Amino acid sequence: MRDELVDRLRSVLGDDAVVDDPDVLDSHRNDHAKFCTAGVPRALVRPSSTAEVVEVVRAASELGVPIVTQGARTGLSGAANAIDGCLLLSTARMTQILEISAEDQVAVVQPGVVNAQLSRAVLERDLFYPPDPSSWEMSTIGGNIATNAGGLCCVKYGVTSDFVRGLEVVLASGEVVRTGRRSAKGVAGYDLTRLIVGSEGTLGVVTEATLELRPAPEAALTAAATFRSIEDGIAAAAAVMASGLRPSLLEFLDQPTLRAIQDYRDMGLPEDVGSMLLAQSDRGPRAAEDVARIAEICTAHGAVDVAEASDVEESRMLLEARRLVNSALEPLGTTLIDDVAVPRSQLITLLRGIAEIGAKYDVLICCPGHVGDGNMHPTVVFDPADAAAEARALEAFGAVMQLGLRLGGTITGEHGIGTLKARWLETELGPVGLELHRRIKAAFDPGNLFNPGKVLL
Repeated sequence: MRDELVDRLRSVLGDDAVVDDPDVLDSHRNDHAKFCTAGVPRALVRPSSTAEVVEVVRAASELGVPIVTQGARTGLSGAANAIDGCLLLSTARMTQILEISAEDQVAVVQPGVVNAQLSRAVLERDLFYPPDPSSWEMSTIGGNIATNAGGLCCVKYGVTSDFVRGLEVVLASGEVVRTGRRSAKGVAGYDLTRLIVGSEGTLGVVTEATLELRPAPEAALTAAATFRSIEDGIAAAAAVMASGLRPSLLEFLDQPTLRAIQDYRDMGLPEDVGSMLLAQSDRGPRAAEDVARIAEICTAHGAVDVAEASDVEESRMLLEARRLVNSALEPLGTTLIDDVAVPRSQLITLLRGIAEIGAKYDVLICCPGHVGDGNMHPTVVFDPADAAAEARALEAFGAVMQLGLRLGGTITGEHGIGTLKARWLETELGPVGLELHRRIKAAFDPGNLFNPGKVLL
């Protein structure tokens, strides 16, 4: 049976840009989030230009077919999951770096450009694109914009929204709007750029981004400190941030995470280590002085051992534990990765509460995170073959979010809402705030064409 939408899109984009093979569609149904439902899409389309995206949107809109935009599908909230009968719009062919300007310190890119590809390209011009999610070798700029992605270095440099100066967006009407501007300053009108960043594909399709760049950072050095307790590690992190130092990275690993890492690969970590703090300075000749000061602060706050890197290679080795977290947790079971952020003053209370939640629901909760900005990733680990354990894990996951909100924080610091956390959004926003969100969605997308059922229930 012929499909009118598929035939129309093939006539405009070509046969190879429109896919309706069931096996291919099945492989594109999900992002990396677990426990998020995914429907059966109608077709997958791969446009390569703004003009082609316009044709796709107009055709889908006229036929009443919803659109789910996808990048590399590395998200952790289900925002890129298919819904039944939808059109998957992949940015996989929109991979051009259109411009890198050293004079204006901007890059202009299509949304399918991989984060690491852009980072390396601008570094060749002695420039730096700071947002660095852990998926940076796979995730795309479009996906980073959709979720307002953060990363390890956001403690010093900020998140994706801090580096997006302007966007080109295809609206549900098929019209193209440019938001923001290329200049470093500009306050004319409402800030539509920041509104679209983090909207998870619910307001339009981003087809181009103008990104702010910085001068390339100087060589970085790292320190790693171990502590007997979680409290000592958190207190040391707070003291580092209060000292006036601006570490380019400040990461925390709790005891369950460290145990998992040690079991996965022998890092020489003693069994009685309660937490680890990893800090980095990228101030070149001054980095050694910064690292020495960080070491002194950690020692004053009860560090059992502090290792200071003397060169880039040693720094890389000290950061190896942080890079191993996801791999180390995989053998333990299925994971539900939370993404709460709280004021730094509430971190000890958060971690104590997470331990109590783990005990209450009889599940393992490991808690690595970006301690420098209070964004932690409590990860509930459980046996997927045990239905009772799964139920307890889901309850624990929700309890962690409720705890984060009670402490003045948020249910997501960088992963987004998607479908995974949609039912908790009103708790954070309140009914008036949620209604404003719905009105904004209706203004941009009156027919609910873009990613329906995501973010807003």
